[in-house]
Amino acid sequence: MPGRGKPARGILSVSHLLYAVSPSNLRVMPTLAIIFGIVLNAMGFGAYVASGAYTSLIPSGFGTLIFLSGLISVFVPKMRMHLMHVAALVGLLGTLGGLGMGLPKLGALLSGTAERPLASGMQIAMGVVCLVFLVLCVKSFIDARRARKSG
Repeated sequence: MPGRGKPARGILSVSHLLYAVSPSNLRVMPTLAIIFGIVLNAMGFGAYVASGAYTSLIPSGFGTLIFLSGLISVFVPKMRMHLMHVAALVGLLGTLGGLGMGLPKLGALLSGTAERPLASGMQIAMGVVCLVFLVLCVKSFIDARRARKSG
């Protein structure tokens, strides 16, 4: 990293990734995409270890897509806007799928009569994580549009 600023252009390195996730960086969405992608991957792999069912890896699929969108946007800044829209779309699909499948089972989950409580809980958790990510994406898109109009 030359000096204390942004890493040199054209060099793909760990310093680019560290720059993207530094708190002082203004490019927050790629950082959030990387973090939320890691969280969803951890949820999926944790559920897989706990249950042994391959369907437990579904959150990891969503997490991988979101993570890769954030990571690639760090290394290819010209594609950032498009990749963050892809990440938001994946977040929307994760929200709809997770909450759409999990919320109807919430009553049984809370009463302790759910057929597969881990699966129901993971569906709801994935839906909530994706919903939080989606809300942050929409806020970022609105802020970016306002900044373009004013500047």
